[in-house]
Amino acid sequence: MAADATAEARLPAVTRPAGRRAAAVRHRTEPLLVVLGLAVLWEILTRTDVLPSRYIPPVTVIVPELADLLTTGTFWSSFGATVYSWALGFVIATAIGVPLGLLIGSSRLLHRATSVVIEFLRPIPSVALIPLVVLVLGAGYQATLMLVVFACVWPQLVQASYGAQAVDRVGWETAVSFRLSAWQRFRRITVPSASPYLLTGCRIASSIDLIIVVTAGIVIRTPGLGNEITLAANAGSFDSMYAYILVTGIVGYAFTTGIAAVEKRLMSWRPEFRKAH
Repeated sequence: MAADATAEARLPAVTRPAGRRAAAVRHRTEPLLVVLGLAVLWEILTRTDVLPSRYIPPVTVIVPELADLLTTGTFWSSFGATVYSWALGFVIATAIGVPLGLLIGSSRLLHRATSVVIEFLRPIPSVALIPLVVLVLGAGYQATLMLVVFACVWPQLVQASYGAQAVDRVGWETAVSFRLSAWQRFRRITVPSASPYLLTGCRIASSIDLIIVVTAGIVIRTPGLGNEITLAANAGSFDSMYAYILVTGIVGYAFTTGIAAVEKRLMSWRPEFRKAH
């Protein structure tokens, strides 16, 4: 009887890790199964001419074409140009948007004074500014960078402002009572409290950034994956076009997943974040 009771008491401790491992495996395999299912469906629809295979090649044509592109210098040059534009635009937008957002969110006066301007400029799509930007800066990296920064600064700024407004008032008042300097209060209270909002803004800006970089390549013809998509389409090489589109999707997924991993690591100290993940 005692042995049975001991075994029953130990059972949850054994099954819980096994259950967590099974759930982790399931969470990884489910998205892969969906991707595989969509690929099979695409293949069937194109092979049976439900979708015109002349303009929409089968997956079994696109993937080998992508493998061939990976061996060319043109691909890696375009890939590097896209990643460079994405990274530089992201850094500049973050450097502008986060400090401004924290400053605006920390001051009721600044928040009231700037709210109309922000809400007016924020919905303007950066692609609408392409003609003006090209006229002023020309059709080059500077134009792409300007469009990226304009598009990405707003989610960073707005989320940072929300984060500054969500600062723990008890912690703030405690810091004031202990006579911490303004910089110490900012570093120890404002930034930790606002960090979930800041990382959310980074994740949103990351996706917008890549969209604008690729769009600029298609429209302005700056070097990058977007330009290669246009060149392939104009040449009637639709297998190459879709291969470049596939790469764009993979790059976007990698960027988003990377930022989510950083967010998970930095936010692991927050109980509500651990509970949600």
